[in-house]
Amino acid sequence: MKKATLIIAGIILLLCLTSHEAQAQHTLGFNVGGGMATGRFEPSQETKPIWGTYTFGFTWRYYTSQRIVGSVGADLEFMQRGFRIATNASRVDDPKDYLYYTRRVNSIMLPLIWQPHTYMFNRHLRLYGELGVTFNYNVSSDYERERLVGSEIEVEKGDYHFSTVRDNRWGYGLCGGGGIALLFGQFEFVARARYYFGYSDILRNRNKHYDTIEGFTLTPLRSPMDNLTITVGLSYRFGKEGFESWKPRRKREKNVEVFQYAL
Repeated sequence: MKKATLIIAGIILLLCLTSHEAQAQHTLGFNVGGGMATGRFEPSQETKPIWGTYTFGFTWRYYTSQRIVGSVGADLEFMQRGFRIATNASRVDDPKDYLYYTRRVNSIMLPLIWQPHTYMFNRHLRLYGELGVTFNYNVSSDYERERLVGSEIEVEKGDYHFSTVRDNRWGYGLCGGGGIALLFGQFEFVARARYYFGYSDILRNRNKHYDTIEGFTLTPLRSPMDNLTITVGLSYRFGKEGFESWKPRRKREKNVEVFQYAL
């Protein structure tokens, strides 16, 4: 996985360097949206997605007129991530009786993106896919823990305090997705779906504090977090010509010489 991350990062950098001669265009914009967050744990845990997470940020793209190269760029996003684990799954039979421990993590994300695309409808519509690597820094976090008190469920809430020996502030992973863009002159309206596949662990697994998290016992060997986001955004192209589309090469016409012979 680490090798795959480095390879993709290298491809994106190479595309940035090689696309300079292909009538490049720069865009700068912003996007907002929301989606789902979850965690993947080893050993396996009973988890539940957290819906309603948010994301917003800025986006920069470096386009070319070649549809295979498409564009490369970077995003700077503020994203809510997290996980939800059933703390009593081993003691109850019915999932509706599960009590959950929920962590929400506010992260600054830096995805480096390669975006192959194609144009339609006389350059007014652009369809694209995405592939990239991500780097993030976890800024802050909070938690919720459900407790059964008699026949009632009480929810304990509070700020989660990061510990150097227990928690990872830095992380990395991969992302992929696709979207559609409407182009009007120098503006581009974008709708996008993207999945973030985390590889780094939010919890360290080899230290003396690994088994206690705000009173909840958890002993993961792996604890990466994933996100699914759907966003909309608006970008502006710096230039007067608007967006240029990919144009196929014209076939060379064969010169036909016609000889007229006088009888």
